[in-house]
Amino acid sequence: MVKNTFVMQNYDVVVIGAGHAGIEAALASARLGAKTAIFTLSIDAVGNLPCNPSIGGTAKGHLVMEVDALGGEIGKAADATTIQSRVLNKTKGPAVHSLRVQSDRRLYTLYMKQALEKQENLDIIQSEIVAVSIKKERVNGVYSRLGGFYGAKCVVIATGTYLGGKIHIGDCNYHSGPDNIAAAVMLTENLCRLGIPIRRFKTGTPARVHRRSIDFCMLERQGGDEEPIKFSFMTDYKIENLVDCYIAYTNEDTHKVIRDNLDRSPLYGGVIEGIGARYCPSIEDKVVRFPNRNRHQIFVEPCGVKTDEMYLQGMSSSLPLDVQLKMYRTIKGFEKVEIMRPAYAIEYDCCDPLTLYPTLESKSIGGLFGAGQFCGSSGYEEAAAQGIVAGINAARKVLKKDEFTLERSSSYIGTLIDDLVTKGVQDPYRMMTSRSEFRLILRQDNADRRLCETGRKLGLVDDTRYKRYLKRKQIIEKEMLRVKTATIPPSPALNVVLLKNGLDPVHTGITVEQLLKRPGISYADLMELDSGRPEIIDKEIYDRLEVEIKYEGYIARQTAQIEKQKKLENMPLPEPLDYGLVLGLRLEAVEKLGKVRPRSIGQASRISGVNPADIAVLTIWLKKHKYEKRSNEE
Repeated sequence: MVKNTFVMQNYDVVVIGAGHAGIEAALASARLGAKTAIFTLSIDAVGNLPCNPSIGGTAKGHLVMEVDALGGEIGKAADATTIQSRVLNKTKGPAVHSLRVQSDRRLYTLYMKQALEKQENLDIIQSEIVAVSIKKERVNGVYSRLGGFYGAKCVVIATGTYLGGKIHIGDCNYHSGPDNIAAAVMLTENLCRLGIPIRRFKTGTPARVHRRSIDFCMLERQGGDEEPIKFSFMTDYKIENLVDCYIAYTNEDTHKVIRDNLDRSPLYGGVIEGIGARYCPSIEDKVVRFPNRNRHQIFVEPCGVKTDEMYLQGMSSSLPLDVQLKMYRTIKGFEKVEIMRPAYAIEYDCCDPLTLYPTLESKSIGGLFGAGQFCGSSGYEEAAAQGIVAGINAARKVLKKDEFTLERSSSYIGTLIDDLVTKGVQDPYRMMTSRSEFRLILRQDNADRRLCETGRKLGLVDDTRYKRYLKRKQIIEKEMLRVKTATIPPSPALNVVLLKNGLDPVHTGITVEQLLKRPGISYADLMELDSGRPEIIDKEIYDRLEVEIKYEGYIARQTAQIEKQKKLENMPLPEPLDYGLVLGLRLEAVEKLGKVRPRSIGQASRISGVNPADIAVLTIWLKKHKYEKRSNEE
């Protein structure tokens, strides 16, 4: 406990940490009417992008658009600070198309700082929180390092990599968060005393190098899209590409330098105890794990328009500084490279997400929520997604409203949180489109249709945003009806389009919908032939309509799967429940069910170690339990 404490202020909700999770949690809480405070180690680092200076990417772009549809901020911030925009996976199916933008790192921080400053009902306080106060198994406030006590009915922990942060560069290691901002070390001790299970994870960051020291003639240029799309449905200005990115490659000389110095790597010397991200390995890991690969890609990305720092995506490392310099200079174009900020590994503390409900509230301490890397995930976008859910639930708990959760079938946000609290994590969790069984329905282009109504009911989508959504929805529905009946007569021009795509010519009239269902035919192909085509519809809407039409059968099939899954989700399991009393359950299932404490048969079916036979036993038990309950009531 902190000595010489004094009472400061009382809040409904306190958020610890002002990274991507903390920002969304605090904004959501304040916008819903809860008196909120957000604490940060440095106000200048609000919304910091300590690793890659980008937002979005595969599946991550989906998360950003979903947060935006709910009324969050990350999408608007990304649009406002974009310096290059690209949709990834465009050569693949629409389910995996994902927007990724390079953001101006400093402008992004300033945008988010101002968003917090302008938000009513929200205080921003620069102070380290060292303890959470608990009374009768419920949160009642927090203590700062300066001795201040701040009363709180709910607390959201969104500490990122600062909680117990420790930097590793070769044999040099020291307690710190990213960018040499002090780590939060005392809070871990407090959480351990409160019985919160803490584990140790690790992530890595590549070096930043000076633009003038790179020979770009030796690299592959990677430009932005000609027609950039937007993350936020509220962005009404044109996104412009201001910079180019580049691709470089490691080679055998690079790999030899790394192999010759593995003994100096804290990762392979046993100094680092934390578990690293499986899908974002360091360059040392890549060389060791993939010995037959003679090169690895490096994405050379600008950190902003008013800085010469360049970020080397794909080259995270914890090797000593002298080895780093030697390693980088073996790469074509990097022969004279100048390191401005060295690469480093960082260890940090986080909780076991199996100890959280789908609301992200602790199962053991009422009013204590987690979000972001504290819950075992990695990535800005995953953090923002959890942050908005945690903030919503903290505020709703204070305001005595029903809790809020999202199903897997509704969103990637729902998939992310369900994976964390149901399956748990062994290493930092990263969202991927393959994690969702409903990804054809959960596309980034229809995030507003899926979640805007939800955001409106919660109170996070204002009138302006909602009117824009309704107008867009009306245009889409009207055009969908039109293409089902609008007929294009046979003509030489139409047959040219068909033959060009390897299709048979037509000799009778054919509807626009029938044409669009044919392989290779797009709205653009029919632009001159479809005389009834409204001019007010933008390309993004046409792209979405095209997907809905072409994949109508597959979408219908997934919709049927969702309805089937909902039946299981709607079969609640009582809590608390002693699973040892359920006859027929295997011992492993009893153990796993008791640890996760699922809220429904559907959630129970996704627990690792619980098989279909166990679910059948549970379902029979549940039906019998309900029957006996009704009989007793009669």
